[in-house]
Amino acid sequence: MRGNVELLNTSLAQAKAEDRAALIAYLPAGFPTVDGGIEAVKAVVAGGADIVEVGLPHSDPVLDGPVIQTADDIALRGGVKIADVMRTVREAYEATGVPILVMTYWNPIDRYGVERFTAELAEAGGAGCILPDLPVQESALWREHADKHGLATVFVVAPSSKDERLATITAAGSGFVYAASLMGVTGTRESVGEQAQDLVTRTRATTSLPVCVGLGVSNARQAAEVAGFADGVIVGSAFVKAMLEAPDEQAGLAAVRSLAGELAEGVRKR
Repeated sequence: MRGNVELLNTSLAQAKAEDRAALIAYLPAGFPTVDGGIEAVKAVVAGGADIVEVGLPHSDPVLDGPVIQTADDIALRGGVKIADVMRTVREAYEATGVPILVMTYWNPIDRYGVERFTAELAEAGGAGCILPDLPVQESALWREHADKHGLATVFVVAPSSKDERLATITAAGSGFVYAASLMGVTGTRESVGEQAQDLVTRTRATTSLPVCVGLGVSNARQAAEVAGFADGVIVGSAFVKAMLEAPDEQAGLAAVRSLAGELAEGVRKR
C-alpha cells in the first residue's frame, strides 16, 4: 500500500487555489491518552485544520519547547509506543480524510527500522514525515524508502540557513518545506517577526515546493500575518497548551476545535 503524499500535495494546492494558506495543526500522539490524542486530531480537523502533524513523543525533543515537552512526558509516562503513533495516524486519517504526517526525531526511526517504519506509516494512510534533526546529507536511506512507499519527506529550514544550504535541503525534500520562523524552540510568541518572511522569500527562490511556517503562531491575527507570505501556517504549542490548561478532556477537545476555527478564519483573512 502506498502512502498519501498525493493527498498532501492536493490539499496544499487546493488551499492555494482558494487564495489562502493551509492550516497545519500539530498534536502529539498519546496525549492526553492514545484515544484522547485521536479525538484531538478529529477536533482540530472539525475546527478547520487542513493537514495534521502527529508528533512521535521523544524524551529529548531538541526543537520543542516546554509546552510540547510536557505533553510528550505525559504521553511517554502513559507508555505510548510507535504502534500507538501508527494507530493514531490510521484512525485519524480514516475519520477525517485529511493528510496526516508524523513529526519525529531520527533516533526512534533508526531503532525501529526505516523499512518497517515507512511501510507501516504508508499502510496506516500516512502522508509523510517531518524530520527536524535528520541531516540532508545522511537522508538517502530514508528518502529511498519514503519514495517507495509514497511518503513525503519534509525538512526544516531556519533563518540561519544560507542560500546554498537552502537549495540543498529543498532539492531533497518533498511535500512542503517547514520554515522555522525563528531560531529557538517551539512555543507561542507575541510576534512571529520579519525573519520568517525573509526565510520564505529565500526558500521560494530555490524550490517550487510550498513553504509553510511554524514556531510561534498562536492566534488568528498571527495566522493571518503569516498567511500573507507563506503557503501554510503551522500551529502546535497553542493547541497543546489549550489541552493542558483544560479542566478535563472534553473541555480540551472543545478548546482545540474552537482554536482551530479561529486560526482557520485567520488564514483566510491574510
